[in-house]
Amino acid sequence: MATTKKTKKIETPIDQRETFVSLQKSFADSEANVHEKLKVLYELQATDNAIDKLVQLRGELPGEVSALEDELAGLKAKTAHIGEVIEQYNNSIEANKQQIVDLDAEITKYQHQLEGISNSREFDSINKELENLGYERQIAEKHINEARAAIEERKNDIEILKDRLTIREQDLEAKKEELATIVESTAKDEAALQAKREECAGKIDARTLSAYDRIRASVHNHLAVVPIKNEDSCGGCFSAITPQRIIDIKSGTKLIICEHCGRIIVNPE
Repeated sequence: MATTKKTKKIETPIDQRETFVSLQKSFADSEANVHEKLKVLYELQATDNAIDKLVQLRGELPGEVSALEDELAGLKAKTAHIGEVIEQYNNSIEANKQQIVDLDAEITKYQHQLEGISNSREFDSINKELENLGYERQIAEKHINEARAAIEERKNDIEILKDRLTIREQDLEAKKEELATIVESTAKDEAALQAKREECAGKIDARTLSAYDRIRASVHNHLAVVPIKNEDSCGGCFSAITPQRIIDIKSGTKLIICEHCGRIIVNPE
């Protein structure tokens, strides 16, 4: 007696660019009951809506905290950069001081040479050299004074930055405390909702869940699953639905996707 081998269904990789037609076919071909899958999708959307509301309670605080952290990082980096510039000025001062020491040694050497010179030509040459060394010494002193003035200016900049840092750190601490209070007050509800979401997501195949997440990310109100509005319109974009598609939606036997906005339309009843 011949035995028949069961053919194993080959799962195609999930493509984020796949058409809704292929999704509808996959949805219909799956072993799970279509009505139950639609029900789970509707529950998943309701759970995500509740999570979104909790997140909205935090308002702009997460963004404000992030912006303050970025600003503080920028202020600290600027302060560190100014510190490096001051160090460079200090190095310049030390180099010019050493140059002055070396120039003074040269000047002393030439001055001693002048004492034993009787030749006017050599006398003039040494005096010219002493004059040049004197100019170089003046330039080195000028560089030192300029560097010291620049250091004082940079130190004032650092003091201003430190004041801003102190204020911003206080602002950040206050925002973090406010955000932590809100998060703590909603933590229990959010944990329960996240558990429910994971439960719903576990009942949906990967392809459908991927499409659901993709639709949610592409619409401004994050509604991927919507009910019929006023018995004849999409609950997402309010576009009219044909009578045949309304019948299919109410029967709960097909995955119906709005031709205008791409949302999944279900019968809430």
